Amino acid sequence: MKEPAHFDALRPMEKRILAMREEGTSIPVIAERIKKSPEFVERVIDWTEIPRSGSERGSALTPLEKRVLALAADGEDHETIARRFKKTERFIRQVEGLAHYRKGLKLITGAAQEARQADQAAS
Repeated sequence: MKEPAHFDALRPMEKRILAMREEGTSIPVIAERIKKSPEFVERVIDWTEIPRSGSERGSALTPLEKRVLALAADGEDHETIARRFKKTERFIRQVEGLAHYRKGLKLITGAAQEARQADQAAS
């Protein structure tokens, strides 16, 4: 069984089920280990083949984060941005910090995926 292209977007249980299946474990045994029915395990395996539209769960910036970053880049201070959105300065700082974190996370995971693909192409 080949690892799906969107493997990084799978949930931990889905990854574990695929790993056990790859090791040759039968579906009834997998079901017993994770305390689910064999039908559930088969559905999970089938569903992992379907590409996910939200494959970057949690790393995409929200519209508010994008707007706050754009306004901050244009030189607006936190107080002005907060008034514009009727929020507190503390909230705007928090939104901006989370946006920077998510952008950094996306860079890191993107680089890791590129390295993994390069390793696969080399072997």
